[in-house]
Amino acid sequence: MPGTLTLEALRAAADAGEIDTVLSCMVDMQGRLMGKRFHVRNFLDHSWEETHCCNYLLATDLEMFTVEGFAATSWRAGYGDYMMRPDLSTLRPVPWLEGTAMVLCDVLDHHGHEEIAHSPRAILKRQIARAQATGLVPMMATELEFFIFEHSFDEIRKSGFRNLTPISGYNEDYHILQTTKEEAVMRPLRNHLHAAGIPVENSKGEAEAGQEELNIRYAPALDCADHHAIAKHATKEIAWSQGRAVTFMPKWHHDRVGSSSHVHQSLWTEAGEPAFHDPDGPHGMSAMMQGYLAGLIRYAPDTTLFLAPYVNSYKRFQKGTFAPTKTGWSVDNRTAGFRLCGEGTKAVRTECRIGGSDLNPYLALAGQLAAGLAGVEEGLTLAPPISGDVYEAGDVPEIPATLRDATAAFDGSAMLRAAMGDEVVEHYAHAARWEQEEHDRVVTDFEIARGFERA
Repeated sequence: MPGTLTLEALRAAADAGEIDTVLSCMVDMQGRLMGKRFHVRNFLDHSWEETHCCNYLLATDLEMFTVEGFAATSWRAGYGDYMMRPDLSTLRPVPWLEGTAMVLCDVLDHHGHEEIAHSPRAILKRQIARAQATGLVPMMATELEFFIFEHSFDEIRKSGFRNLTPISGYNEDYHILQTTKEEAVMRPLRNHLHAAGIPVENSKGEAEAGQEELNIRYAPALDCADHHAIAKHATKEIAWSQGRAVTFMPKWHHDRVGSSSHVHQSLWTEAGEPAFHDPDGPHGMSAMMQGYLAGLIRYAPDTTLFLAPYVNSYKRFQKGTFAPTKTGWSVDNRTAGFRLCGEGTKAVRTECRIGGSDLNPYLALAGQLAAGLAGVEEGLTLAPPISGDVYEAGDVPEIPATLRDATAAFDGSAMLRAAMGDEVVEHYAHAARWEQEEHDRVVTDFEIARGFERA
């Protein structure tokens, strides 16, 4: 893939004075890149094999607060170290930062004996291995939506996050004129990601003022998650360098549509044939695809937490906003939770429309694979597609409407406990309960304005 580096190429770039810094990054529970900046010489001499980090990085919230109650680590246990082992297949230049390269790391116990079960990358790798054991290769792609704002992160933070002004004044869905005005952010984003070996297809205006969408070509599932995490990080850094802010909150204002991260998915054989395609099947779907999609639908409540991890995530699920409210499937219909794309062709696939732009891609993809593979293994039968406005379909199950509901479904999921292990489920259920508790204790501006005088 263009833009990836070998250790030998990195050494040559260091000798030529082109690269002096290497970012060794792990992925935290929220899908963010955490790690260290190495001098390239130290990385080449020693740290390409391993480095270490505090194990609290997989036991904090968005604020990086050390949440009590995790079984994996605590104050009582002393917050020890994890090993970060670079996955050298992810070594790449970071063209938007001068003289910099990056590598993603797997997270192992302190002695490097085994991967940490609740590490997002490990969770996804386990589900990929399930598919590979039957000769199948999961291929996936995520769409990434976000808003660009007129002012910088620092200016917005100092204002108390008030009077937020998107960079555009009107709906810019597919709008070439307005998105031209945003090219100071989007053009370097596309080009730098391509130079870093991430196969960007395009960017486009989305269905709101200041909203953009970035599309990256489908890839094997682990590559897809890596691409997503790096692209999201790059978007923030490139916007910052241009004096702009971006947000991946799925619902930053109640009067604006939300930002999603749809997940396209299919299974392929090791020989490169689409296992989801059968020209004689309904809509070109193979029996395997029908079972997989039936699993996605049956277990949608169980996996919603990995698609919508915060209280704010659930404010996006509203009728008439292109965000789904029900779990049914349809053929090329954007009102459904799952949309069949590529009907009748070898590119036939399913698009999960439930996920928001705040999802952790590793967890989201792992949850989708676990549900889909369960559907295949259990021989689930796919119900007929829904036509028309799925928002108004009265007999279709609802997506969990709150974080509290999604957490209960996730924690009680026998399917996920079998696929991922009790440790993983309990770890992320605890994180979700903490998010809910933090939200519940805060008095909001809405409550004060509504009740201060009139209550």
